[in-house]
Amino acid sequence: MIHNIKFRAFVYENESIDEITQSILNILPEADIEAEEAEGLLEDKIIILSGVVSKKRYTKTFFKTLLDSVDLEKLNDDLELKIDEKGNWFLRFDKDDALDEKWTILDKGDAIHLKVKIAAFPAKKQIAVDKVREAIESHS
Repeated sequence: MIHNIKFRAFVYENESIDEITQSILNILPEADIEAEEAEGLLEDKIIILSGVVSKKRYTKTFFKTLLDSVDLEKLNDDLELKIDEKGNWFLRFDKDDALDEKWTILDKGDAIHLKVKIAAFPAKKQIAVDKVREAIESHS
């Protein structure tokens, strides 16, 4: 169902890298997180945490936990907006809620960003949307 999950989160100077790392691990427990330093527009220090989860058992666990943790109606309603033409599903999770092991999907703002590559052949938007929608409906 899922080829891989790429993730990214920004850690700003007023945030704890340990807390944001834990937030990521609460969503993707098997994540191997890499850190890279960057500079913001106002020359403030930003750390970018990122990585990829691609083992099938981990992506399956993520998807099952996602379906158990969020509002499935909203998830289903947003599929057309959040899946691109290549079958990538873009999700954002609230960093603070993730620290408390709560999965809150956001539409914008400072978040943990996920790019979930849906296993669809051919890799087209409608095929990916249909596969995810079918999984959501069978889970309900």
